[in-house]
Amino acid sequence: MSEPRRIIVGISGASGVAYGIEAMRLIRELRTHELHLVISPAGARTLAEETDMRLSELKAMADVVHRFGDIGAPISSGSFRVEGMLIAPCSARTLGGIAVSLGENLLVRAADVCLKERRKLVLLFRETPLHLGHIELMASVTRYGAIVMPPVPSFYTRPKSIEEIVTQTAARALDVLGLDTAVLKRWPVDEHAPTPPT
Repeated sequence: MSEPRRIIVGISGASGVAYGIEAMRLIRELRTHELHLVISPAGARTLAEETDMRLSELKAMADVVHRFGDIGAPISSGSFRVEGMLIAPCSARTLGGIAVSLGENLLVRAADVCLKERRKLVLLFRETPLHLGHIELMASVTRYGAIVMPPVPSFYTRPKSIEEIVTQTAARALDVLGLDTAVLKRWPVDEHAPTPPT
């Protein structure tokens, strides 16, 4: 029997937990991957601050939930096959931990494993404005193989709600990971759109 295709979603304590929730929802709709979740204590706090969703409801969306402090979990080993990992949102603390391979928790350790095994790692770094330390950390993880993807809205899709912005961003992040969702609006949105004036 072949192993399932697996994807990891990590949720850290930065603002923007909706991105992680929506990414998980889209993965579930695909029905192609076993979904593994790691959420930090700060991420659980942000969930309570920014949404009406209970932590138990979030965990129920995943096929496997790993404890944040369990650095012996399967996803902490390179021999445990996963196709990639998305951290949405990614806090500055988590980014820093990844940049220096500080495997003190499972979120950072699983990300480090993806890098050492040359698997895709997408980080929705959620901070603004940026100081030089943030920029240097982003440069470091990029050199190591991560993809830093700040959740910048795609205004060419003409979103009409926050929900549309979140869905497009989450779908685009999954697209970078190699997961094709039907909801992603690609450029050009309308091939028959009028040419803008010169």
